[in-house]
Amino acid sequence: MPQNVLLAEDDRAIRHALERALTLEGYEVTAVADGVEALAQAHRRQPDVLVLDVMMPGIDGLQVCRVLRAEGDRTPILMLTALVETADRIAGLDAGADDYVVKPFDVEEVFARLRALLRRTGNAGDLTGKTSPEASGPVAPGAVGAASPAQESGLVSAAGVRMDVQARRAWRGARELELTRTEFDLLELLVRNAGIVLDHATIYDRIWGYDFGPGSKNLAVYVGYLRRKLDEPGAPALIHTVRGVGYALRED
Repeated sequence: MPQNVLLAEDDRAIRHALERALTLEGYEVTAVADGVEALAQAHRRQPDVLVLDVMMPGIDGLQVCRVLRAEGDRTPILMLTALVETADRIAGLDAGADDYVVKPFDVEEVFARLRALLRRTGNAGDLTGKTSPEASGPVAPGAVGAASPAQESGLVSAAGVRMDVQARRAWRGARELELTRTEFDLLELLVRNAGIVLDHATIYDRIWGYDFGPGSKNLAVYVGYLRRKLDEPGAPALIHTVRGVGYALRED
């Protein structure tokens, strides 16, 4: 069965070109010109993934994203944006988006990011080390050993963070964290490898399935956003940056 993409883009030329490219790539595409129709289509038939332009008249892509997330819809969302400032990317993540592509974009990059989002939805174990034999090996040298009974049941914890992987819920202490899909996957990877420094390439491969290159700010934006949700006044920071290498979760 071809996977269904709901594409919302008000620029007719971009919409038609992307719809044709996605169709040729093997996707079933529902293309609309505004946020109102995007919500109507999403409610009519849940897509496998959404591609939303940020700047649309009326209801824009961010508002569409917020509405769907408020309704409990966890369908992966890829944002198309001409806005390149960090604050703009954070606004998209805050709305609940999973990833973004900056215009003008290469259609191959859109394909790669869609494949990564759909892999995470359909076979998350391959990317976050949940249950598959391939994922039970190390994600970095010496990172993961045999799973404990708690881990096998979907419960993982480290440094005061608890996660119920099957229920997609996480807590720091008694406080439950409100996380997007990508934030949850990133935190799970760090918790499962607590105390281990995970390099950028490993994290990109495990979370996105695609290395965006040394110039990408994607990972730094997500780490910063996750830190804001994790950190508490007077409590130690949990996610530590090892400059030039990557990130580690530990309670100093």
